[in-house]
Amino acid sequence: MSYQKGPGSMITTPLTLTYPVPLAFSLIGGVLLAAGLAWGALPLLLGFAGVLLVTQAWPGRAALLLLCAVLAGAGYWRQVQWQQPNVLAPWQGAIVTLRGDWDGQFLHLTQPRAVVALAPKPAVPPGALSVRGVLVSPEGRRTPGGFDYAAWLQLQGVQEVLVGAEVRRSDPERGLRGWFRRGLSAHLSPQHAALMRAIELGERSDISRETSGGTGQNIRDEFTRSGLAHLMALSGQNVALIVGLLTWMLVRALPLRLTLWRYPLLIAAVAGFVWLVGPSPSIVRAALMATFALAGLWLGRGKLDALGVLALAAIASLLYQSAWLFDVGFQLSFLAVLGLGLSPQVARLLPRSWPYSLRLALVVTPCAEFATLPVVLHNFGQLPLLSYFANLLAGTLMAALVPLGFVAGLLGPAAVAVNWLVGWLAAALLWVVDVFGAGPQLSWGNISPAGFAAYAVFALVAVLALYRRVAFWVLPVVMTILIGATTLPPRLHPPREVVFLDVGQGDSTLVRLPHLTMLLDGGGTPQSDYDVGARTVLPALRALGVRSLNVVVATHADADHIEGLISVLRGIPVAELWIGQPPTEAPNPDPNLSMLLRVAQERGVQVRQVRRGDTVKQPEATLTVLWPRGTPWSSADNENSVVVRLDSPHFHTAVLGDLPDPLESMLGVGKLDVLKTAHHGSRFSTSSAFLQETRPHDAVISVGRNTYGHPSDEVLGRLQAAGVRVWRTDQMGTVRWPF
Repeated sequence: MSYQKGPGSMITTPLTLTYPVPLAFSLIGGVLLAAGLAWGALPLLLGFAGVLLVTQAWPGRAALLLLCAVLAGAGYWRQVQWQQPNVLAPWQGAIVTLRGDWDGQFLHLTQPRAVVALAPKPAVPPGALSVRGVLVSPEGRRTPGGFDYAAWLQLQGVQEVLVGAEVRRSDPERGLRGWFRRGLSAHLSPQHAALMRAIELGERSDISRETSGGTGQNIRDEFTRSGLAHLMALSGQNVALIVGLLTWMLVRALPLRLTLWRYPLLIAAVAGFVWLVGPSPSIVRAALMATFALAGLWLGRGKLDALGVLALAAIASLLYQSAWLFDVGFQLSFLAVLGLGLSPQVARLLPRSWPYSLRLALVVTPCAEFATLPVVLHNFGQLPLLSYFANLLAGTLMAALVPLGFVAGLLGPAAVAVNWLVGWLAAALLWVVDVFGAGPQLSWGNISPAGFAAYAVFALVAVLALYRRVAFWVLPVVMTILIGATTLPPRLHPPREVVFLDVGQGDSTLVRLPHLTMLLDGGGTPQSDYDVGARTVLPALRALGVRSLNVVVATHADADHIEGLISVLRGIPVAELWIGQPPTEAPNPDPNLSMLLRVAQERGVQVRQVRRGDTVKQPEATLTVLWPRGTPWSSADNENSVVVRLDSPHFHTAVLGDLPDPLESMLGVGKLDVLKTAHHGSRFSTSSAFLQETRPHDAVISVGRNTYGHPSDEVLGRLQAAGVRVWRTDQMGTVRWPF
């Protein structure tokens, strides 16, 4: 891009948009329209494709407008066609044996033609697989900020989940893919081999099972916390490094008169790489852009317009799979490239005395992070504050690790020749992940449509400032206005609600008042490595905009109530931890409660042993502890559960932990609007006498898939006889109750 200087004017840079740009936005508008998101489609179709055609001096304006309409129609049609009938629906709930091609993530059936997810995911290499289990529909988002498993599987073309998957037969994959995988594992430790398969092939199943030797944390989670998760999502970095390696090899190997043929050979190599790793959104985007660029060089067109090539890649990707538009990987990939495209302009803002290559290297990562910021915060709830430095170090290692890993894959079992060096580099990369994974995080909640719109306005003004279309002093003014417009309304109307989180077979209840935020229990998964606190409760808190907790209540020492609180205390500031019975008073101290108290001490959280009569008064409501009494009632954890009643002028509820039936009548709870039933609807709680005393209009049962018979038919019958409406988290997900 050249600079132009007019008389008495500041230096400006040409800002032009090529033909593919409005075509891509028209296609996106058609997809959004078919998905029922007219609020997003109409501005694109009418605003962008229409207004730009009027303002830009393009020849053939009418023909271009017609092409925009055609692309919008194509996007609409592709999205409608994407909704395919579920051919496996007749077998839902049945025990079936399935045979197909296992790619390490999903099972691809040939008859009927369908894709199935397996739970638990078998620890077997890709290849032919025979597996037996129960066929069920995947669950959607169950908590605010939670992972929408059903939507994600649908984007991958998966229709059903095989639960309780039991492997009957497994035949490792042969051919080039099997050869390549063996090369990535030859003479490497299981941890390093899993890392290389994630980096080179995008297979993250094995690395998800590995834990760091230094911290004991899950390695895949540490990649996310350090801001390096994109290294395991195949993208332009992989394609660029591999194309660079092959270019060097071809230039060295081919006679000078044949060097023109290196372009079609490289295009074929890029296509082969996509076949090898599979067509994911980010790798297809990178491969298409590389193909367009190589084709332009081959045909003598020289360097193509980056924004136009990106738009062409978007058109081709969405015509192939329109649903990718809603895939986080697709969004991050394209937004990151948009940010990288601005890096030359940003680099020119740094001192001219610095070498241009240094200036560019310093700004590429911040540009990509700025472009992807709202998507990252919205979907992951946190932003690593040291990711810039982590990427500088990791990027240097990846520049050597990716080409070496590719060579190792081509060598197959003979990869020992290079894998000794691969092992050292993999260990260095894991060290970087360990160090920066322990760094500070910026927590965030779900971003509203208004928040995305505000960010888009600010980003547009920032781009115009970079291209000298507006003055830079406009940026802080616009930012101040947008921050006020998006943050002032929530502050004027703070939340007043009780949120019964769906944590599966467990308990977790959030009380939100303008001056008090309290979490009672945090769920847990006994005899499982799934961390409910880190993977369910914390994302829900961030999505709800909860930045800190005034009080955390551990009702009693059962794992399905307090195990998740350990990660909550580690992940968010907490002022006080309430307990009913400390381990010193218990005949058999519970390890989860002991760990919770140890973490509270490490984090500087005040621990308070509460008793009947303890009260917290707020202008909007009063919280009263009804149980336990001054001394332990018995040696059973359930009988010492902390019971809290919440009263406001027009709303009354109580959370009873796992308190059993005989003790309910001793509480003196009184009239309730909503009853949080004790012990997940166990038949030993929620007696008819207790229902007669409390006379609730509604009852919430926190329950998940279990073998205990919860909720009991007897309890459901008693609730029905009392005319109480029942809300179950296993059927409805998280229940939010405003008051």
